[in-house]
Amino acid sequence: MRLLFDQNISFRAVNLLLNHFSEAKHVREFNLQFASDRQIWSFAKDNNYDMVTYDADFYDLVTLYGHPPKVIWLRLGTTSSQNLADIFSDHYEVIKSFITDKNYKDIACLEIDK
Repeated sequence: MRLLFDQNISFRAVNLLLNHFSEAKHVREFNLQFASDRQIWSFAKDNNYDMVTYDADFYDLVTLYGHPPKVIWLRLGTTSSQNLADIFSDHYEVIKSFITDKNYKDIACLEIDK
């Protein structure tokens, strides 16, 4: 699963996720940490990444333009990198199904709230 984490998520959290999500990348790895949401969206689409964000703007983009990329919208509030990594590990199967299962091909946004 190729997940691209938005600038509003710590790169430290991404590093903690690599055991389960080995292709996870942070926008700063592509010098996109100061890019607009639309630029990040386009990069994700052009490079076969799905987005992970706290930002409602990506929900708006997926609603307007459809997918790809799919969006994992975190509705957690402020949390530590370790807690975020734990939540992703706990939700691994759901995230994997959302991204890869053809039964979910028409679903564009997954909200995670705990």
